[in-house]
Amino acid sequence: MSGNDDEQDTERGVATKTRPKTKKPSQYRVLLLNDDYTPMEFVVGLLMGIFKKTQEEATKIMLDVHQNGIGVCGIYTFEIAETKVTQVLDAAKRGDHPLKCTLEKA
Repeated sequence: MSGNDDEQDTERGVATKTRPKTKKPSQYRVLLLNDDYTPMEFVVGLLMGIFKKTQEEATKIMLDVHQNGIGVCGIYTFEIAETKVTQVLDAAKRGDHPLKCTLEKA
């Protein structure tokens, strides 16, 4: 045999690295809460502007809020949901409306 003894003793293969399973991010519902003072048109405008809802979708959500005391604006990852809640509360404050908005785990 020639000088290939070193090669025969060496194991050959492909190094594999196991990837950790990525977990899907938690989802959160953004909720509007009813009050007796915030105008319905203002709520519809917020839903169309902040949540990119159509006139029909925004009206349906606004009516849910009005009739049931609460309405779901959308479901998002935490950071997006938190941002949208802040945008709603800031707009309500600028308009001198007592509108409340919150989020909950979906």
